[in-house]
Order: sequence, then C-alpha cells, then structure tokens
Amino acid sequence: MEEKILEAIGQIRPFLQRDGGDIEFVELTEDLVVKVRLQGHCAGCPGARMTLQNVVERVIKESYPEIKCVEAVD
Repeated sequence: MEEKILEAIGQIRPFLQRDGGDIEFVELTEDLVVKVRLQGHCAGCPGARMTLQNVVERVIKESYPEIKCVEAVD
C-alpha cells in the first residue's frame, strides 16, 4: 500500500515543486491515516490545508479509497 501512496505523491510532487514547495511521505498509520510533511513554500502557505485535502487526499484516495484522511505533520 505504501508503494501506491508513494506513486500518488510522485504525481503531485511536480505541481508543488513548480510553486517552490514539496511533499514528503512520513507514514501510514494502523488506522489508515497518511501522514505527510509539506516543505518549502508549501510549509507556510495559507492554502496548504486546501491543497492537502483537495489535491493530495483526493489523488491518494483514488488509489486507496479505504484511506481515512491525509494529515500534515511538522
């Protein structure tokens, strides 16, 4: 499952990098929460929460609908 999550993040990464940001996979918890770390401009961006929910979570859930949510960690 983690491999598919990494593939999904790989699809998103170029868009974030284009705007000076990046994303790092941290872990998949036992209760199916994906934890990621936003980096660069994304880390302090006011729109990061929206990007996380509307883009990152959507793309990951397309591969694994059973994922409960995606959370950012520091």
